[in-house]
Amino acid sequence: MKFHLSKYNNLTQRIIVAVIGVAILLTAIYWNKWTYFVVFFAITFFTMREFYKLAGIAGHLPLQFWGIFSGLLIFTFTFLIQLDLITASIYYLVFPVTAMIYFIKLYKSEERPFTNIAFTFLGIIYVAIPFSLIHVIAFSQGHYHPFIVIGILLLTWASDTGGYFAGTTFGKTKLFHSISPKKSWEGLIGGAILTLIVAFLISLLTDFLPIWKWLVMGVITVVTGTYGDLVESLFKRSIKIKDSGQTLPGHGGFLDRFDAMLLSLPFIAAFLKLF
Repeated sequence: MKFHLSKYNNLTQRIIVAVIGVAILLTAIYWNKWTYFVVFFAITFFTMREFYKLAGIAGHLPLQFWGIFSGLLIFTFTFLIQLDLITASIYYLVFPVTAMIYFIKLYKSEERPFTNIAFTFLGIIYVAIPFSLIHVIAFSQGHYHPFIVIGILLLTWASDTGGYFAGTTFGKTKLFHSISPKKSWEGLIGGAILTLIVAFLISLLTDFLPIWKWLVMGVITVVTGTYGDLVESLFKRSIKIKDSGQTLPGHGGFLDRFDAMLLSLPFIAAFLKLF
């Protein structure tokens, strides 16, 4: 795909990949709960792998295999618990599994073992746990509800798309120049307007959540999604790279594509559980 898309400009590549990716993602989510699980399992895997690869570029030596294994275990446990196939007590297994990270590092000769341990855990906390919480959102109505997941994705894409075009067209006032020079207040406002419009339209087309909840989730998506993007930009800037990967032409890598959700999902899950 990268070879054939290389003849197009960045915006065209971005649109083509987005259309294909959205079609696959929405079909998997809508088809049934197991295809939903598989597609997000793959996203979690590739995003964690990118994170550990970037940590390696920065000179750190996280335990990539054990970090990804632990993260996917948490992701899978959370899904099965939401399905009532296993009890929440299974989470107790997570502690001895992740504790193996300490034991493994004891047998490796490294200059900064605890820094490497910290980055191993950071991959789990930063990527795996937020993606695990999407299950809480998907089952927040007491059963698997594909449209609430699709709704969250639509809000995220609206924020990103509105911010991109508003920022490109009107962006002058820098939002966080030291971290992300392209981010602007105009882009943030444009993203917020489109997100709230999409939230309002979703509330008209669905009846399982009141309008105020969709609007609140829209605000959460804009605010935390923007910070999520800035946090990832800060990480990339610290190791002097532009994109987290080249997996998705026009978009960079999986971490670039899903960075906003890594902060928004925990807040949305907490909001739905508390209110």
